[in-house]
Amino acid sequence: MTAFAARAALVQPSPIREFLSLATNPEIISFGGGYPDASLFPMAQLRAIYADLLTPANAQALQYTASDGLPRLRAQVAERLTRDGMPCGPDDILITQGGQQGLDLVAKLFVDRGDVIVTEDPTFIGALIAFNPCEPAYASVPMDEDGLDVDALAEILRTTPQVKLIYTVPDFQNPTGRTLSLERRQRLVELAEEFDVMILEDTPYRELRYEGTRLPTIKSFDTTGRVIHLGSFSKILAPGLRLGWVLATPEIREKLALLKLAADTQNGTLNMRAASAYLDAHDIDAHIAGMLPAYRRKRDLMLATLSEAMPDGVTWTRPEGGLFTWVTFPDGFDSAAFQRDLLIPRAGVLIVPGATFFAVGHRPNHARLSYSGVPDDRLVAGVRALGALVREALG
Repeated sequence: MTAFAARAALVQPSPIREFLSLATNPEIISFGGGYPDASLFPMAQLRAIYADLLTPANAQALQYTASDGLPRLRAQVAERLTRDGMPCGPDDILITQGGQQGLDLVAKLFVDRGDVIVTEDPTFIGALIAFNPCEPAYASVPMDEDGLDVDALAEILRTTPQVKLIYTVPDFQNPTGRTLSLERRQRLVELAEEFDVMILEDTPYRELRYEGTRLPTIKSFDTTGRVIHLGSFSKILAPGLRLGWVLATPEIREKLALLKLAADTQNGTLNMRAASAYLDAHDIDAHIAGMLPAYRRKRDLMLATLSEAMPDGVTWTRPEGGLFTWVTFPDGFDSAAFQRDLLIPRAGVLIVPGATFFAVGHRPNHARLSYSGVPDDRLVAGVRALGALVREALG
């Protein structure tokens, strides 16, 4: 019998991953994975860049490079973050395999068995998957339309020993789409200082704002180095590049780099060179601005169709950006059972049942819907089918 380490029992499959095999079926309408719209990828520019890199003159693009990331790319990321109110240099940046690796590395660096990680309620499934092998305990902070409730957080910090880390997705949160208000961002840093805990700020959707005022990052209020800031090229360039970054103090960054060295040696040199060449040759901010109208229209179409299709008693969030809305069904409704028994077999529609987004006390009467990668006609058809079956299930 295979003798797995005890932590292996804590590595559980993601429900999103389980649905991805179904999502490849062309008959299925999937609101599951938070996929960008592939038609918005800068294909022509990237094709030219890769063609240039895959020549004898650029053979170094296929060679090993620094384990903490291509120096030029780290400098370019540092320049972007500095413009976003977080003054930093290349030595503060670690390039990672998407934002997901940043979650894994930070947990390994800071969390011992039994330490408490505070999360939003609900929170990102991928973060829980990354944290769980470190055997933490969890405390969850309720949310409202302004993000996590900082008064509830203060009470948790006062009454819960061994809190090591606060994890938050402040911009268009996964899964709810909510955004943490300016006042709460400032208060969050104050509480972290008062109770001497770290903050892990995860910002993969930050650039995808469709309305409202851009808010400063939590990291921008950090004066002592206790905020670790994660970002990613996945939603603003292409997820298949698997490129993200960590911004942290040089001491923390160096320890994270050693953990990365043990895990995978480095990111792929070719993809880092391609991303760096894209940033040198093209205006990524203009590219992002060009994507926003398409995503805004998809969001508006999703919300309008939900309003048309859903019965009374069902509610959903109205995100100012990002890729998701969070649907809440009446108490007693089990979205996972509904999907298994009705939604997939009768309508061929996929959602992500909400229970596993909760670190503490799974609540089944929720679901996450992503609108970003679904063609308009299929989006409307899928939401209408979802609404019709919800009406039937609720009687």
